[in-house]
Amino acid sequence: MSTQFWSWVILGFAGLLEICWAIGLKYTEGFTKLVPSIFTLVTLAASMYLLARASNVLPIGTAYGVWVGIGALGAAILGIVLFHEPATLPRIFFLVLLLVSIIGLKVTS
Repeated sequence: MSTQFWSWVILGFAGLLEICWAIGLKYTEGFTKLVPSIFTLVTLAASMYLLARASNVLPIGTAYGVWVGIGALGAAILGIVLFHEPATLPRIFFLVLLLVSIIGLKVTS
């Protein structure tokens, strides 16, 4: 398979790790809890490392946009599920738009 394909796979994992560290922030309680803090810092570093690897092949604007989009979308969805954040119709609408934007960046690159 092509280098570009694997760069997209790596970027997908980077995005999933971004969701992990973003949600992990909530559990660190301002980095006062040791285990959640370590988890958050490790997943943050791994996420950024994989983003850097993917951006060796993919345009940085596209890679960064997709990475941030995956993280924002995943954190918002998990915020609704785990922390009972509001799931209003306008919020869901804009989350769908974010998903469309992520797909659009992938399709047009």
